Amino acid sequence: MIKFFRDFISDETGASAAEYALILAIVGTAIAGAAITLGGSISNAMTGAASCISTHTTAACS
Repeated sequence: MIKFFRDFISDETGASAAEYALILAIVGTAIAGAAITLGGSISNAMTGAASCISTHTTAACS
């Protein structure tokens, strides 16, 4: 078991730091894009709800 961990730690095959940075950049861009899109949708929904509450009419609440 100790040999396995020693071999695992010294193993240098696999992704390099540049590849990890590229993956992080892609995921970060996707998260930022989703946040911007959802932020606009949530803002519009809250504005509509506030309008519905402040007018006290069912016409504004469609």
